[in-house]
Amino acid sequence: MIIWKIKYYSELSTDLLYQILKVRQEVFIIEQKCNYLDADDFDQFSYHLMGFKKNKLVAYMRIVREGYIYENMSFGRILVIKEYRKLGIGQSLIEQALSHFAKFKKVIVLSAQSYLINFYEKYNFEKVGNEYLEDNIPHIKMIRHG
Repeated sequence: MIIWKIKYYSELSTDLLYQILKVRQEVFIIEQKCNYLDADDFDQFSYHLMGFKKNKLVAYMRIVREGYIYENMSFGRILVIKEYRKLGIGQSLIEQALSHFAKFKKVIVLSAQSYLINFYEKYNFEKVGNEYLEDNIPHIKMIRHG
């Protein structure tokens, strides 16, 4: 069973922040071979949704408040660590985020890796514009209206 927690940046302990940054580096920098600056000065204006299994961080998403990356709230840095993929945890992660913010009826924007378009469309995200490269990986902007 996954234990879900959501915390605003100021609520994160240094140990929890370290775990978050470590898992993001493992997935996005090492596994996907992307050389980019992960600590981009948006974490401080974000909620951090985390999924734990036996006290291990196995799923994560950063939810940035409106007006920082986009005019609207944005979901990003969405991940499930390799050994926990294909178990439905990614679906649970998105469902947790959407249910937590549903009461605000806000527009949500994300920059989806193109191979995940169908996945996000199941949650009423719609493609906007054309595909583009972000860190040498094909992406597309997607929006979900509140």
